[in-house]
Amino acid sequence: MSSDEFVVTPWNVEGDIDYDKLTKQFGTQKISPEILSKIKKITGEDHFMLRRGIFFSHRDLNVILDNFEKGKKFFLYTGRGPSGNTHIGHLVPWVFAKWLQEKFDVNIYFQLTDDEKFYTKSDLTLEDTSKFALENALDFIALGFNPEKTKIIINTRNIRRLYPIAAQVAKKINFSNTKAVFGFTNDTNVGMIFYTSLQSAPCFIEDLPVLIPLGVDQDPHFRITRDVAPKINKPKPALIHNIMIPALTGPGGKMSASDEKSTIYTTDSPQVVKKKINKYGFSGGQVDIEKHRELGGNPDIDVSFQYLRIFFEQDDDKLKKIYEDYKSGKMLTGELKAILIEKINSFLKIHQQKREEAKKNLSKFLLSDE
Repeated sequence: MSSDEFVVTPWNVEGDIDYDKLTKQFGTQKISPEILSKIKKITGEDHFMLRRGIFFSHRDLNVILDNFEKGKKFFLYTGRGPSGNTHIGHLVPWVFAKWLQEKFDVNIYFQLTDDEKFYTKSDLTLEDTSKFALENALDFIALGFNPEKTKIIINTRNIRRLYPIAAQVAKKINFSNTKAVFGFTNDTNVGMIFYTSLQSAPCFIEDLPVLIPLGVDQDPHFRITRDVAPKINKPKPALIHNIMIPALTGPGGKMSASDEKSTIYTTDSPQVVKKKINKYGFSGGQVDIEKHRELGGNPDIDVSFQYLRIFFEQDDDKLKKIYEDYKSGKMLTGELKAILIEKINSFLKIHQQKREEAKKNLSKFLLSDE
């Protein structure tokens, strides 16, 4: 793969992603200053993930906002494919979804697709993915969602509720369409061929429009859903996309739950976090201290700085100073990594306490099939 090539699919992300090109490839819209102003007007707040372009693209977000101003409500939906433990990259759309829930006072559904990960991962049993689903659910609850307005869907547990909706969707999708979008072949198992229908089902679980915060790699599923929606007399789901969270080891992919070296899990100890960042964290620094003092570092490719920008430093002034100090050579790579280590461990200390408390409240969040 050449330096200007990249791949973004629901199951594979490779290369250095050009988000302007990706927006054109996927046919989405960049989030405009007008949309940012409207969100700030409605919510009274300028969310840092919007300010910094962490959420950069959308489909019909403007329609959701316009209708909301006219008194028409919507609901939220996001999810996770439980192939392993939760990592810090997974938290980005969830944290933003929580903010949306609070500001717009709406319901949210969180889908854990234990079936899909069973279909796609040859080394995982259905028991494995179901176990991971419950573990991932604890991380979601730990972020502080309102239990009165939040329901967790686990596909294999909630199939009675999902299947009647999925059947309506499936009837309107033909194989040639999914083959074109996902590149399916004669070797693709039929579970994967059907799967988009099941991932579409939560979009129509309420008789309201839906807004889905998600990683841009999942957009292809919902392109199909949006095509189907009018055929079953439902509103097209609106989407708001976040960038891919880079692997700890550097550019050329996203953080993956299955690669321990490239990933910081929400259950990692402070010692493990420190070791991973110091050992594997991709640096934008120079080859030695003298060169770094002379030439400065490149924060735009440095993973520690990117994690601060994406999630762990919400103060723009502090982030700007770190950027300038690192770029000028005043701040060394080790010092930048130390800042990130402290930020992540402070966050995880609280998160892990809340995650433990979530075990007692899990049943309150699980969707009933009744």
